[in-house]
Amino acid sequence: MLRACVYWLAKHLCWVALKIHNRLRVEGLEKIPSQRPVIVAANHTSNLDPVVVGCVFPGTLRPLGKIELFQIHPIFTWLMNNLGVIPVSKENRATAAAALKTFLGLLKNGESLMIFPEGARSLDGRLKPLEGGVAVLATNVDAPIVPLYIAGSFEAMPVGSSKITRHPIVARFGEPIMPKPQEQRGSMKEERERIRETLQKELARLEQESIG
Repeated sequence: MLRACVYWLAKHLCWVALKIHNRLRVEGLEKIPSQRPVIVAANHTSNLDPVVVGCVFPGTLRPLGKIELFQIHPIFTWLMNNLGVIPVSKENRATAAAALKTFLGLLKNGESLMIFPEGARSLDGRLKPLEGGVAVLATNVDAPIVPLYIAGSFEAMPVGSSKITRHPIVARFGEPIMPKPQEQRGSMKEERERIRETLQKELARLEQESIG
């Protein structure tokens, strides 16, 4: 109950702040499948991105968070825990594997996830090659992946910046990607690569749409 209240309050406060400060706009909400759980897979150029994703998705999402975020201050640790953030260390393969296992458990329990499949923030604001973890999750639970491209967050708060400028931010949802039924798949490796490539192309399409 406490976690739900904290999440709701943080979500709506951040929405109002981004709407006023960055004229946050959302497109493609109708493309989000009504079924749950889903995996929201977004590009990543800024520390603002998790906040934007959490604000624009009509529901609750469970994200990963750098373990360092849990070491800043006890109050911040309390906030991370009550927002449902799962700590992970990229330098520690064991914690990364544990986070993947936790994500699978959450999906099986019907909770939706927030994933940044590039693995780290883009230093130039452009989409990078995607890692395969999101496809592993989707094929294990047969959950749809919902692509989300965030335009403007890099300009509003690029890597290394501690201030948020007033640059507009637009969040565009793309076409959902469904794992094929078991009987229509080739090997698991082929299906995961198909999903990764399809997601890469859809995020690239949304990027071009945002640029042009």
